Amino acid sequence: MKAAFGHRFHVSPTVVVRAPGRINLIGEHTDYNDGFVFPAAIDKAVTVCVGLSESERCEIVAHDWAEAATFEISGGVQPLQSWARYVWGMLDGLGLLNPGMERRGFRCVFGGDIPPGAGLSSSAALCTGIGLALNELYGLGFDRAALAKIAQRAEREFAGVNCGLMDQYASLFGREGHFLQLDCRDLRFEYVPAELGEYSLLLCDSRVKHALADSAYNRRRAECAEGLAAIQLHFPQCLSLRDATLEMLHAIEPQVSAEVYMRCKYVLEENMRVHTVAQALRAGDLATVGACMSATHRGLRDDYAVSCAELDFLVDLALDFPDVLGARLMGGGFGGCTLNLIHATAIARFQAHVRDRYTAAFGTQPLFYEVHIADGGQVI
Repeated sequence: MKAAFGHRFHVSPTVVVRAPGRINLIGEHTDYNDGFVFPAAIDKAVTVCVGLSESERCEIVAHDWAEAATFEISGGVQPLQSWARYVWGMLDGLGLLNPGMERRGFRCVFGGDIPPGAGLSSSAALCTGIGLALNELYGLGFDRAALAKIAQRAEREFAGVNCGLMDQYASLFGREGHFLQLDCRDLRFEYVPAELGEYSLLLCDSRVKHALADSAYNRRRAECAEGLAAIQLHFPQCLSLRDATLEMLHAIEPQVSAEVYMRCKYVLEENMRVHTVAQALRAGDLATVGACMSATHRGLRDDYAVSCAELDFLVDLALDFPDVLGARLMGGGFGGCTLNLIHATAIARFQAHVRDRYTAAFGTQPLFYEVHIADGGQVI
């Protein structure tokens, strides 16, 4: 990216930032319900290079797509490219588009190795990377928690994805060799060592590309809100689904649709699995970790209804393989990757096992990514 920046602008970048994607071991679709999640930053990232321009003109190059967007720092017409909506949202949240402010524009080149649409939060990495880079370049003084919230707002208001804060927090606060046990209500978190012993985390990319803004993601969120409203009529102390119990949910079952009941049931059970996995990791009980991952997939498939035939096929293949402790779809759903907890010595055999069968069934070869837990975003 530094070389691409120099080739494009004939100067070296002033600031270079690495912003990682993330995995989420357990705790899917709980973040926007004030629940608990268990993500980690990974060794796949977006690199953002920036430097000041000589005028108010901004030029941003998406290196991997060979596309560019230009505009004035004082605002004006929002760029049309889909990726540029995220960048524009960050500029707005950072206060850089405020009219009347005399400020030089900037040049930017970004790119990376996070597969887009695979459920690894490439969009959150882009937003946090832009935030870190421009915060440093302009000396804006935002802390990481504030940058996470600005990045969340960029996705919500400018890209149309009503996401929680898990992805942004994982990208900004990740620590090498640790998961984050994050409480999405008050944003407190603690680091839990990722002691996986002889096991590794392997992603299988179905190559089904999701688009969360166009999927049922926002509808699931609305269904959870509908269930919470029904619970609150009888249990007003529940401020969010994370306060409810399965007994409370069962009590209001006749008053909601079967779909709403199942969505809420999944969320309540998934919150419990996050705590179970944290305790199991601390105890070195990887069998329980794997069992919880598989239970999460069943919940996402049957109760939350965000899986698809390709993801179910990959998980079934994994659970039939003797060296896999657990497998599940990861991310918003409707495509992307499965996450597999697998013995490190079996990875090559597993890939061959899955590749042949998946290709025969769907006519597309899956992709595989062995991921390692890395530090969060850094100014290099």
